[in-house]
Amino acid sequence: MAHALRPRRTAAALAALSLGTLLLTACGGGDADEGTGPAATSAAPSPADTGKPSATPSTAGPGDGGSTAGSSPDDSEGTPPPSKAGSDDDQDGGVGMCETHDMAYTVTVASKPTHHALLTAVNKGGAPCLLAVNELVITIPGLDGAAEHAGPTDTDRIVEPGGRAYAGIQFSRGDDAGGKSADKVEVALTAAETPATVPVGDGPVTVNDMLVTSFFTTAEDALSY
Repeated sequence: MAHALRPRRTAAALAALSLGTLLLTACGGGDADEGTGPAATSAAPSPADTGKPSATPSTAGPGDGGSTAGSSPDDSEGTPPPSKAGSDDDQDGGVGMCETHDMAYTVTVASKPTHHALLTAVNKGGAPCLLAVNELVITIPGLDGAAEHAGPTDTDRIVEPGGRAYAGIQFSRGDDAGGKSADKVEVALTAAETPATVPVGDGPVTVNDMLVTSFFTTAEDALSY
């Protein structure tokens, strides 16, 4: 009986050994899979691989084809500011006409016998403007008519911001008798504008047969007529 049981024990031992080997193989395979899992993860594609632009700013300068921060294709040309209307014959480079109330005025008596006075006009605006020749209108409040023009009639004057121009006013002529006393004059740069009322410094003056010049660049020229 003892000899009959030996082969069965031997077979049982071999079966147990085979089962243990299978279990060890299964466990070892799982460990290998876990150990190689992270290495199998692929790296993220670079910007060059995807075709998307890189977030890293370019260091190329303007001469290297790179763009300058804040610039645009139109920055080099710019937008020119709007220009004011020039004179009718365009000989004054597009400078607009001076308007009566864009100027400040003073009138000062320069000579008592003939009641000669100097009109000074100052450009209060922020741009040059044109004083057209033979357009100045001088009147006296309460009197009809305007002063006649005397002196040169062929030169316009361009007055820069803060610049001055001068005109001579002759309120009466030496050989004229009578007249009206006045301490104010009305000044308009054209007949179409509302005049500005200006006090006469060192007045009053006697008004009789008035004359006025166009504007000059110096007071001496304005008073020479």
